[in-house]
Amino acid sequence: MVQQEKKKYITPDGYTADIAIFTITTKKTAEKAPPEMLLKLLLIKRAAKDREGSPNVEGDKWALPGGFVNAGETAYEAAKRELKEETGVTGFHVKHFGVYDHPGRDQRGWIISNAFYAIVQEEFLHQRKANDDAAEVELFTIQEALKLELAFDHYTIINEAINLMKKDMVQTTIAQKFLPEEFTLSELQRVLLTVRDDAKIRADSLFFAKAPKLPFLEKVLDEKGLQKKTKRNSFRPSQLYRFNAEIVMDSIYY
Repeated sequence: MVQQEKKKYITPDGYTADIAIFTITTKKTAEKAPPEMLLKLLLIKRAAKDREGSPNVEGDKWALPGGFVNAGETAYEAAKRELKEETGVTGFHVKHFGVYDHPGRDQRGWIISNAFYAIVQEEFLHQRKANDDAAEVELFTIQEALKLELAFDHYTIINEAINLMKKDMVQTTIAQKFLPEEFTLSELQRVLLTVRDDAKIRADSLFFAKAPKLPFLEKVLDEKGLQKKTKRNSFRPSQLYRFNAEIVMDSIYY
């Protein structure tokens, strides 16, 4: 009876997970000056030929890392596996944000893709590597990425991932994923502005007045109970903060 019921339904030809991997790169421009920060996206260049030596689908085009979901795993598990296999990276923030099933999106057939975005700190991408079905793996600024010849519907997926992350930057505490455990308020401000150029965050008088009062931030204290400071980006000591476990339910930096 169950087999008869199954015959009534048409199933997809494939089920995949694609991951938009974001990082913020930093570059020192002068001693004791804030580093230049750029939001970047990791992309792979699909190999011209597959493992059997046949022309690869969307070969020589840049694409988001990803692949087919294996039997017995969820799309989320596949995304984390692909993140490790394609980049050598594991254990980082991964969030599902969309399902892409537009007819004709993949010439191989009816392929449904779950899209995720991941945030990985820059130092963990230094050892990035191309997997067997990828010719190259590189970091691009968002502007650079959207000018490339992208595979499948990845232009749409990337745009939607960026828009969601911009929203999450002011409605959640994901900014901490781009920061060291202990950071200054200036570093937090620059990370926020690297992803989302917001006038209220850019205004120093507003941001530095409100930030110390935010319930999810706390001062970092030394063994004497005094607030720890750093001179890593300035000649004058700056106070250090960290995120706590406070749950955020609304827009948080306004």
